[in-house]
Amino acid sequence: MKTHKIDVAILGAGTAGLSAYRAALAQTDSVLIIDGGPLGTTCARVGCMPSKLLIAAAEAAHHSRHSKIFGVINPATHIDGKAVMARVQRERDRFVGFVLDSIDKISAGHKIRAYGEFIDDHTLQLSNGDRVIAKTIIIATGSRPKTQALVQAAGKRLLTSDTIFELPDLPKKLAVFGPGVVGLELGQAFSRLGVDVKLFGVSGNLAGLHDPDVREYALKTLAEEFYIDAKATIEWLRGNDDGVRIRFVDRYGKTVEETFDYVLSATGRMPNVEQLNLRNTSVKCNDQGIPEFDPFTMQCGNSNIFIAGDVNADRPLLHEAADEGKIAGHNAAIYPDLRAGLRRAPIAVVFSDPQIASVGLNIAQVKLRCNQCYAVGEVSFEDQGRSRVMAMNKGLLKVYGEHGTGLFLGAEMIGPRAEHIAHLLSWAVQQNMTVAHMLDMPFYHPVVEEGVRTALRDLNAKLKIGPQAPKDCMDTGPGA
Repeated sequence: MKTHKIDVAILGAGTAGLSAYRAALAQTDSVLIIDGGPLGTTCARVGCMPSKLLIAAAEAAHHSRHSKIFGVINPATHIDGKAVMARVQRERDRFVGFVLDSIDKISAGHKIRAYGEFIDDHTLQLSNGDRVIAKTIIIATGSRPKTQALVQAAGKRLLTSDTIFELPDLPKKLAVFGPGVVGLELGQAFSRLGVDVKLFGVSGNLAGLHDPDVREYALKTLAEEFYIDAKATIEWLRGNDDGVRIRFVDRYGKTVEETFDYVLSATGRMPNVEQLNLRNTSVKCNDQGIPEFDPFTMQCGNSNIFIAGDVNADRPLLHEAADEGKIAGHNAAIYPDLRAGLRRAPIAVVFSDPQIASVGLNIAQVKLRCNQCYAVGEVSFEDQGRSRVMAMNKGLLKVYGEHGTGLFLGAEMIGPRAEHIAHLLSWAVQQNMTVAHMLDMPFYHPVVEEGVRTALRDLNAKLKIGPQAPKDCMDTGPGA
């Protein structure tokens, strides 16, 4: 057994862990990153990148089949499932390779391939027999897919986001449990690639949307394309070597039995904290076993332990994990002299079609902050000029502002180019812009963003700051 005495120990070499390593290394050379699991980050291996590769294939198939509206007729669109999955895996491996290359460049004295658990606040026992004594320790152990007892009955036919991209070919029928981001993105993508998909939920929620109008619009629009039941009744589920038999009550109240090739569990992720033996430390944990922490310093209580990334279950997104890792790494290296780090305006995107996005405060948070002192503006993209040109004219944007100050607080939307609109709006939130100031910004014609201006004009009028938005005014562009 070897004992390593260092300044900063980092558990996990994912996005948060690597970001923490770089930040800590800028302050001290006494840094050790510890990881015994598969390397390459969740995003590159099983998350953002392979899912977007599958979605790109699905979009190509969808556009090929739906070009008739433009007078472009493609009579035969053939989907080669093996070729689709081969490209997903090939490009996924390429992205993972970039991460592995960066890890390979880390000095051998700064990394250990092992798992670690706490003996006390400063001591880690490693699975290779070594011990680490550190001034500070960063937990960046990530998360893993969560599976409910119901779907576990699918046995070998149960897939998660960690395994679905390993399929050699597209399945014929797929049952997806969980209409969150992962379930919705993959469910629609497989459907567009010719797979018979049924997406089941329980609570009625969809893709994390909070605004009831946007959620209802999204559910109606997406369910026109493939089967979605956000409040499904599943009577039983049984798996065998040939498939998974499911008995459920469909959206029309009829009891149905169907056999699927696979079940995809997309009911969220759970933090990797169980094997850390946090009970041996001074940190206080919540009911899920996650340490309580300061989101601006990433410090757990008043201890020398920090936490960053998906493992803290706060903002499980890559850019947030990178920011949290940077904050945790810097503060762990200069501990106990801590600094509040930059936390950016919240932004989230679902790469469905139409896309879904949220920015800043959601409607529940707006109500909590403002009581009744807020207003809501909106726009439909059904008659918005550029959206109709592209035949992408389905969508609804809701924007929230504060009475008195005129501050822009947040937004939720489903619609065309939502990923780009969300970035513009998140910058406005982070800059503490007022709605009037946002309306002073340039809007080109004809662009989808003109719909944002319409929503902001509606909001400004309801805040009693600006006039009513003009109706059918051609100098602002059709539908602007």
